[in-house]
Amino acid sequence: MDERMLTKGVEARYRKGHGKAPVVITTLEGVDAFVDDLLDGEDDCCTLAEVYSQDRELHSSGFPDHQLVVGADRSLDLGLVSYMDQKRNFTSVGAPETRTRPTYHFVWNMTQFADHSEIPIPLVRQAVKEFLTSGGQRPTCIEWQPETFGA
Repeated sequence: MDERMLTKGVEARYRKGHGKAPVVITTLEGVDAFVDDLLDGEDDCCTLAEVYSQDRELHSSGFPDHQLVVGADRSLDLGLVSYMDQKRNFTSVGAPETRTRPTYHFVWNMTQFADHSEIPIPLVRQAVKEFLTSGGQRPTCIEWQPETFGA
């Protein structure tokens, strides 16, 4: 991927205080630093991030029309990626031997995901890099399954 392809970047929220001051990522190296930081989650309370592209227009409500959710589990060297837009929600498809209903933590909230949705960390990195360089489109480097949260 060519660094010149990058435009405005993405905003990531995954620690206390990021609501008003998100981390802005504009380079591929920045994606690696972000995933490394997520892997170092504070006592497993911050293993999930919300990521939004700054290249996409806001919805008429003033909020983003999309969301990339990124989870990272240091103990398993696995993570997951979830993508939501106005039409559907998707979660990464992992190997059959990965956990059922994996749980990740975003600051104070726990979120469970679809069975067997965890993928290797290098693939998580690749998906976030593609999200960054594509201007916020759903990454094509991973397989997706429809997600129904809380089901």
